[in-house]
Amino acid sequence: MQLAMVAGEASGDLLGGALLAGLHQRWPGLQAAGIGGPRMAAQGFAAWWPHDKLAVRGYVEVLRHYREISAIREALAARLLSERPQAFIGVDAPDFNLGLEARLKAARIKTIHFICPSIWAWRGGRAQKMSASCDHVLCLFPFEPALLAQHGVAATFVGHPLADAIPRVPPRSAARAALGLSDGDTVVAVMPGSRRSEISAIAPTFLQAAVRLHRLRPELRFVLPVAPGLRSLLDPLVAKHAAGLPLQLLDGQSHAALAACDVTLIASGTATLEAALFKRPMVIGYRMHPLSWQIMKRLRYQPWVGLPNILLRDFAVPELIQQACQPDALAQAALVWLDDAPGRERLAGRFADLHHLLRRDTARCATDAIAQVLQF
Repeated sequence: MQLAMVAGEASGDLLGGALLAGLHQRWPGLQAAGIGGPRMAAQGFAAWWPHDKLAVRGYVEVLRHYREISAIREALAARLLSERPQAFIGVDAPDFNLGLEARLKAARIKTIHFICPSIWAWRGGRAQKMSASCDHVLCLFPFEPALLAQHGVAATFVGHPLADAIPRVPPRSAARAALGLSDGDTVVAVMPGSRRSEISAIAPTFLQAAVRLHRLRPELRFVLPVAPGLRSLLDPLVAKHAAGLPLQLLDGQSHAALAACDVTLIASGTATLEAALFKRPMVIGYRMHPLSWQIMKRLRYQPWVGLPNILLRDFAVPELIQQACQPDALAQAALVWLDDAPGRERLAGRFADLHHLLRRDTARCATDAIAQVLQF
């Protein structure tokens, strides 16, 4: 079994690594290559290009890297059309993967897309493109297969691998011990994203919010998990915006930070779902290039941006986006959670129900669906 895969950022690498673990159980001799990161490499994946080459979000931001990304896709397409793997699996990154999948499908290479693009939230026109690109879609959320079926796209709900990986009862005490924190500490996790563009745009505001929180509550402790390769970008921002803050920078360990914290300031994205699965109250913040925001705002269908709110169809947690993402507003929203124990308990109950819904042994379900597509 030879597969090609593309995962375009840290969250895609996480999903791709979980999928590869299931695939290797079914086909021990499986070989997979393409674009991926360290979690996929740990499963024997051969990365021809690193996943962070595609880790760009926003229209203006993508334009700056368009020539390089386009060249990578052309080179990858040529290699796959020559080597002809038994299937291509695109892990998220729809703007990169769907066009590539269309070329491969036209050449009679089976194409599978892992994660339905958020056509229910914005850019619904991509559903038509998917019918020409994907032989099958592996969906993380239960309502997606029926939506895709309306456009003639075959799909299977496989659950979310994060719901399998994250324990139903978060290991709070163990995580705090591992991070050198005590059970009596009040801990804020500062999580400004895993992309360079996010760190540049969001980290200064989050760090300034943390400084304001510390002034109001000097007893607070802060942890900030740093994605691989971003420490050199983050260190100067901490020195500039949060000198003297009792802030512990972690090498990765985002799950430990979420398990240990009492509340998190968190950038919109997959990390918000992780926070929900850890049953943690959060304040979602996000900033991007103003032009990118204006384009995205016009294309979205729902009032929510954060995944927990979208899945619960409610502003269960506050969202402070673009101009609303200000240090004082972030700090005050975090204090509301810290001072509202009954509210935190109610939110944890809603997140527990969400966890149960998404927990399906994703690696096995996805592997079963892939086996049916390939008839292998």
